[in-house]
Amino acid sequence: MTDIRTRKADHIELALQPKHQARCGAGFDRIRFEPNPLPQMSLQDVEFDSYFLDMPIAAPFMIGAMTGGCDNGEIINQHLAEAAQACNIPMSLGSQRAALERGLPQNVRRWAPSAIVLGNLGATQLQQHGVDLAQRAVESVEANALVIHLNPLQELIQPNGDRNWKHVLEAIQHCAEKLNVPVIVKEVGAGIGPNSVKTLMDAGINWIEIAGRGGTNWASIELARNGSEREQEIASPFLDWGMDTIEILPTVHTACPTLNFIGSGGIRNGLDIAICIRLGAKMTALAQPFLAPALISTEAVIERISIFKEQLRWAMFLTGSQKLSDLRKASLQKEVNKGEHG
Repeated sequence: MTDIRTRKADHIELALQPKHQARCGAGFDRIRFEPNPLPQMSLQDVEFDSYFLDMPIAAPFMIGAMTGGCDNGEIINQHLAEAAQACNIPMSLGSQRAALERGLPQNVRRWAPSAIVLGNLGATQLQQHGVDLAQRAVESVEANALVIHLNPLQELIQPNGDRNWKHVLEAIQHCAEKLNVPVIVKEVGAGIGPNSVKTLMDAGINWIEIAGRGGTNWASIELARNGSEREQEIASPFLDWGMDTIEILPTVHTACPTLNFIGSGGIRNGLDIAICIRLGAKMTALAQPFLAPALISTEAVIERISIFKEQLRWAMFLTGSQKLSDLRKASLQKEVNKGEHG
């Protein structure tokens, strides 16, 4: 168990380092809204309150999954949960595996009694332990939904990572059928494309978090923890593996228009949130931008949330979008590819 705690602590330290953010960038700078110099409304007319899992929220973004199972993970989650409660935005926990295996209390409901809280387990943990573990994860935090994360590349690079991914889809489908809360499936930075989205939809999944390339690079983080020169050489071509969020979202939205998509992966401000909403996301998620504030205080996280909300308000005002339904129809101008992937 100590290895899990050490790994989670390493993850926090490394995720704060710029070199472990995606080298290729998320591509949001390649998307431009057509400016509307005649917004015909007051800034305060902008409304972006929304619903998530049939519950009202203050803005269409949430605190994404970050950490769990290390010594300072508890204080991070306390600051995040208190901010989520104060601001009425959802919060996704990091993986609950360590806490469940060690029998540790998970106090998120003490800090966020009425906020939307999402539990979190890895897909291979579900494959190995079944729906009983999923039920324990939900009950331990009174979760409103369970996130199942897919991270095959991260597991390949991680020392002693899970290499057996047989029957993972069946485990996800069984979980979706048996749990009494919604199941959300997400990637961790490589994206979920249209073929996989259709497969998950057929398995009964209604919410998918895209988590495309461009944010925190978990392949790079695990490579920094892997002392094997041979494995480092094998992994090196895969450090930019994946698809950009801005490219996946319109594709999957067109392929499966009835599915609910959460845009994530490299979102760093309220303008990025607006772009994701315009490209087909019902909801968005940010993790890394909240990590440094969460190490400071609840107030620091609340301030970061406030800034993102104001940036989203500006984006909507400057496109003449009074409501999110207007933003989803706002005119876009796609920038010429600048060759950053070359």
